[in-house]
Amino acid sequence: MIIVLKPDATEKEIEHVMDRVRELGLSPHLSKGQERTIIGVIGDDRLLANHPLRAIPGVEEVVPILAPWKLAGREFKKDDTIIDVNGVKVGSRKLAIMAGPCAVEKKELTLGIAQEVKAAGASILRGGAYKPRTSPYSFQGLGNEGLDYLAEAKRLTGLPVVSEILDPRDIEYFLEKTDIIQIGARNMQNFELLKEVGAYDKPVLLKRGLSATIKEWLLSA
Repeated sequence: MIIVLKPDATEKEIEHVMDRVRELGLSPHLSKGQERTIIGVIGDDRLLANHPLRAIPGVEEVVPILAPWKLAGREFKKDDTIIDVNGVKVGSRKLAIMAGPCAVEKKELTLGIAQEVKAAGASILRGGAYKPRTSPYSFQGLGNEGLDYLAEAKRLTGLPVVSEILDPRDIEYFLEKTDIIQIGARNMQNFELLKEVGAYDKPVLLKRGLSATIKEWLLSA
């Protein structure tokens, strides 16, 4: 459900609406666009059946969301989403190219690749410190040591860093060492991991899962 606010709604009125939504056991998400301000309501809409939200000061109308994906849909946010990653605008008209080694292996090699990536025109450095493999006998990545190499490459080149997380227990180190957290194809529907990374103010790169439909991908977002 979307609560559309009046153009002249005050900050006090907006906060009052959000507090009312929380009191009903639902989660409000405020979105201020160029043309209008809306509050997306996530949860069981049936809880609102006996509560006339439209009567609250500052509310213009209440609109149900028809698409199953709530936060990722244009119904919730009509304006383009542009993520600022240390000055790199992801989602703008300028293409943001992310490039780098599939797996981070050696420090000197990683630093050299980072310099080549920057010279070639890429704006974000990607590299796998943790590697999900089909075979348990294959190289699994350097782990936190690999994240350290990527962080040093960032200091050398100024490029923001993106790397894939596999385990929610590693979130603190990823928050410290990376600028974007990647969720790989194998973990697209690992909802415990998605909820963990979604709890922080950090951009997330969500890859489409193996054989996943567009609908399933959007629902994971």
